[in-house]
Amino acid sequence: MIERYTLSKMGNIWSDKHKMEIMLNIEILACEAMTKLGLIPKSAMEKIKKNAKFDIEEVKKIEERTKHDVVAFIVNVGESLGPEARYLHMGLTSSDLLDTALSVQCVEASDIIIADLKKLLTILKTKARKYKDTVCIARTHGVHAEPTTFGLKLAVWYDETKRNLDRMERACEGMKIGKLSGAVGTYANIDPFVEDYVCQNLQLKPSNVATQIIQRDHHCHFITTLALIGSSLNKFATEIRLLQKTEVLEVEEPFFKGQIGSSAMPHKRNPVTCERISGLSRLLRANSQVAFENINLWHERDISHSSAERVILPDSTIILNYMLNKFIPILDGLLVYPKNMIASLSKTKGLIYSQRVLLELMKKGLTRDEAYSIIQHCAMQVWQETSDFRDVLNRDRKVRKYLKTNEIDACFDIKYYTRYRDKIFQKVGL
Repeated sequence: MIERYTLSKMGNIWSDKHKMEIMLNIEILACEAMTKLGLIPKSAMEKIKKNAKFDIEEVKKIEERTKHDVVAFIVNVGESLGPEARYLHMGLTSSDLLDTALSVQCVEASDIIIADLKKLLTILKTKARKYKDTVCIARTHGVHAEPTTFGLKLAVWYDETKRNLDRMERACEGMKIGKLSGAVGTYANIDPFVEDYVCQNLQLKPSNVATQIIQRDHHCHFITTLALIGSSLNKFATEIRLLQKTEVLEVEEPFFKGQIGSSAMPHKRNPVTCERISGLSRLLRANSQVAFENINLWHERDISHSSAERVILPDSTIILNYMLNKFIPILDGLLVYPKNMIASLSKTKGLIYSQRVLLELMKKGLTRDEAYSIIQHCAMQVWQETSDFRDVLNRDRKVRKYLKTNEIDACFDIKYYTRYRDKIFQKVGL
């Protein structure tokens, strides 16, 4: 289950240990920058680089007393330095350390999600090409509409995933921002060179302007991007769920040997993983609402955003990583039933070709209203009777007044509906 992901590579990014490793690196880089400015003796800098370390358990003990996580961290690191501890955190404020470390974590998390999206794209490309010519019924409002191909369905997903990859890359770029400008962002007690130096070494960009914190619209953009990608996965999973219904069964998520569908009904093969993906997407959207609320803080900063971010940022990245790693094998092993797709095409007894007949009547000179009225009347007979739509058309005097039998038959050519699939695939990059 998802709790195991707290022990995964993504989960490790958000561990206290990794966070403090980044914070220590920032402190050392800041000292290096101040050494270059002549504010810290080189001999002291050498000792700082050699001896600076932290102990998580000790930090937690100190925090119980100080009620301040960064102070606890600085005190603990200082204990490993001796006299050189006076150079640590010089001119910095807590958010310089926390926000810059948080940016590094978000970028690292983004790299994993970007890699996941690229894997998904590769499988979508393969599957879309494989099923490019596999004809199936398209549905609007859940009702049979006109023929399409299963490959075209997947081409839609492929194109959307490409957009999501682009969004994720831009969101990652938007989080490559650091801030070491002091208590209210004025550099009053720290030279801007320190910020430049630290950010360059962390592959971040210095914030153009900040208060005590990096402004939270950056983080909101990041979180909402995760929610958007999760919503796409929900969309894909929902389509599989709908197509797996017993009376449809055009596709099915993989069902593995030994898997149990129901504790009560041995016959059940349920789309449980797709349902899990749909459920988790709700958490991502809920977390994005919190990110919007975090943008508005009092004056130069309050900490109402901080506690929430410690939940929504790890949770959202872990959840999306989990969702992608569950959906990728579903798609890779997706069970597709072309025969059932063909059977579905005939369920409405030819009604799916109604627009083609409508257009043919209009070509004969009828107005749209006149043609629509004639075809709708014929279609309603099919809904109410067991007749085939083509037979009803051939019996209808108004239709036969304008269309010959061979012209009616031509309207039922399924290739007409898929003749531009290659052009669409080309546009999508497939």
